[in-house]
Amino acid sequence: MSTATRTLTDARAWARTGTELLLDAVAGLDEAGFSAPSALPDWTRKHLVAHVAANADALGNLVHWAATGEKKPMYASAEERAAGIAKGPALSGEELRSWLTASAHRLAAGLDRLTDEQWQHEVVTAQGRTVSATELPWMRAREVCVHAVDLGTGVVTFADLPEDFLTALVAEISAKRALTELPDGPLPEVAAWLAGRPHALVGVPELGPWL
Repeated sequence: MSTATRTLTDARAWARTGTELLLDAVAGLDEAGFSAPSALPDWTRKHLVAHVAANADALGNLVHWAATGEKKPMYASAEERAAGIAKGPALSGEELRSWLTASAHRLAAGLDRLTDEQWQHEVVTAQGRTVSATELPWMRAREVCVHAVDLGTGVVTFADLPEDFLTALVAEISAKRALTELPDGPLPEVAAWLAGRPHALVGVPELGPWL
């Protein structure tokens, strides 16, 4: 699924689904559960939840930019981005759950308020890409869907993500990795492999982490 066929409506639906999966996954975590390792190297679930919460706040800056024309970067600096993740372990599980929930709701509300014209306004991502605001829901969908799996609670796997989201994800990562052929296998496993996550495919090269 190319960018041309991945619609704004699609991406907004995937972002909502991923947010629900993520919030459901953290709903039952106690303090020990939050402090346990995530599926990402060197990150606890607290690091991961802080990262996703800070991402919503950062994307909210781009929503503000699109809505008002006032340039507001995702992060003031790379150090600010790192600090948002690093403060995760210093917060309680309940504080993190509240931040994750509130930031997700603020972002969704901001996106809801964008007019048809504002959706077309250009903003600049943390990677320096100039994109229209229509890309923001896709950026959020990737974060919440993939990181819901990365929590490593076993509640969410790639097989639990929407099939059309996985198709779009495979298309994007394949293009970024310049892969013209993909291994045979179930779509969720191929997506996990491409994203550098644990998978059940046999005889495929190891890929570094993505996202």
